[in-house]
Order: sequence, then C-alpha cells, then structure tokens
Amino acid sequence: MRFTRSALLCLTAGLCLTHLPSRAADATRAEEIVQGKCFICHGADGESSSPVFPRLAGQHAGYVARQLADYRSGKRVSTTMQPMVSDLAPADFNALGKYFETRPPQKHKVDDTELAQMGRFIYLRGNPYSGVPACSGCHGPQGHGTETLPRLAGQHAQYTENQLKQFNKRERTNDNAVMHSIAVKLTELEVKAVAAYVSGLQ
Repeated sequence: MRFTRSALLCLTAGLCLTHLPSRAADATRAEEIVQGKCFICHGADGESSSPVFPRLAGQHAGYVARQLADYRSGKRVSTTMQPMVSDLAPADFNALGKYFETRPPQKHKVDDTELAQMGRFIYLRGNPYSGVPACSGCHGPQGHGTETLPRLAGQHAQYTENQLKQFNKRERTNDNAVMHSIAVKLTELEVKAVAAYVSGLQ
C-alpha cells in the first residue's frame, strides 16, 4: 500500500496527538505527588533548601526513576525515602523523573572558593599519585552526567560529601560499583573539595 506525503503527515500528526493526553496526565500526576510528598524535602521545583536532601532540578529523568525504584525495592536503603515511595508505581517514578528533569537548575554560590579550586583539579584531572581518576570522565566536564549517571552540577556540597562517604563505607550499593573503588581512595579533604567544586557548577 502506498501512502501519499500528505497521508503520512496526517498519520504522524495523529500519532503525536495521541501522546499529548498521556504526557499531560503524567505531568499532572507528577505534580500531584510532588505537592503531596516531595516538596517537603526537595522543594516544589527540586531546589531543596536543606543540604542533607539532594537538589533534583535538572536531574536526568531515567536516573531519578531508577533511584526511586531502588528505594522501593530496598536496593537503596533510606528510612526517609522508602515510606515515601511504597505506594507509588513504576509509571509514577517515570513521571517524577520527567518532572524534575524539566525544572531549571539554579546557579549556586560556592561557600569556600579556595577549597573548590582544589576540587576543580581533582574533578577534571583526578589524583595521579593515589590512582583517583578524574570525575569528569564519567560525569562530564560540567557535571551534567547521563541518563545512568547523576548530574552533579549544583548539588549541595554536604549531600555530595555524604554520598561519597556512603560509597566508601559500602553503605550505598545500588549504583556503579566503580564508585566504591574510587571513594575509598579519596582523602577527607579531597571529598570536601570535590563536593565544594561541583556545588558551584550549573
């Protein structure tokens, strides 16, 4: 069967239009969950005011959805998050991921610029004397990450520091095991320096 150009355009437009109600429903559902649960710790737009809770604005949708699924399954342990996701479905995780990915991340001031300069060196070049690879090799030179690796740019320094320490102690095991071998080589000063540096990226 042959389709004319106009018929193909109509068919394509029709397929696109069928997705619109679904996307709108996902966005509505995500906003409902955010307003009912997430905003308490993460803020309505993913800009949490407390350094112990991660900023989610601009975070990759796929990464957010996977972390939420891991919290629900217990693969990633958190006494705070597990009750929050226990009644949510995989479709909700995907909707929330898309919601936070579309929130514009803000520029944040670095608390200690001198410490951040040291962190910049480690982030971009690593520490060849201790075998620490450059963070930018996986998370990108601007800290934007990928669908499977988190965006670090603009993250609370304290939160990043806490996660690195959890990787070091094997308290966080749901993500790339490579992080265990890297975190264990970082000194406390290096952890704080890298965390300070990425907090100022956008």
